[in-house]
Amino acid sequence: MSEIEPENSDPSQIQTSFHMGDLGKLTTRQVQQISPAALAYLGDAVYELYVRHRYILPSKRIQAYHHQVVDRVRAEAQAQHLQSIEPHLSDLERDIIRRGRNAAFGRPKRVSARIYQQATSLETLVGYLYLSDPQRLNELLIYLESNYEPTGPKTKPKTDEEKSLEDCQPE
Repeated sequence: MSEIEPENSDPSQIQTSFHMGDLGKLTTRQVQQISPAALAYLGDAVYELYVRHRYILPSKRIQAYHHQVVDRVRAEAQAQHLQSIEPHLSDLERDIIRRGRNAAFGRPKRVSARIYQQATSLETLVGYLYLSDPQRLNELLIYLESNYEPTGPKTKPKTDEEKSLEDCQPE
C-alpha cells in the first residue's frame, strides 16, 4: 500500500480547505430556536475541530499538537479572537454575541467572568454560523487565523494558594 502524501503541506493552505461538513444549512428561524448555551456547546466543538485541522500538518508528536490547540482554544484566546472580529460583524452577529454573553453562567476558576462571557459569546457565534452560514464562518475563521497572536502563559499559572501568599508579602 502506498503512502498518501498531501498535495500541499503548507499550513496556510490547510485553513482554506477546512469544510464544515454537509449537515444541511438550517434556516435563520430554525437556528434562532436553539438556545445560546446549545449553540455555544456546538461552537466549542466546531472551533476546536477547526484548530486541530489547522495544526495537523506538518506531522509532529501528539503532545505538540495538544499544546498548540490548547493555546488557541483557551478562554483567553477566544476572548481575544472575539475582540478582533467584533468590528467586522453584522448587527445579527452582534445580537448572537450578546445572547451568548447573557447565556454564560458559571465559569472556570482560572478566568474572570468577563473573559468567560467573551469566550462563550465567540463559541455561540461559531455554533450559530456553523448551522446557518458556513461560508461566513469560514471567512471569520480565516480572518482569525491571519490575525492570530499566541496568548498562552509563558509560565505555569499560579494557584489560589500562591496568589494569597503573595498578597501577604510586605512590599
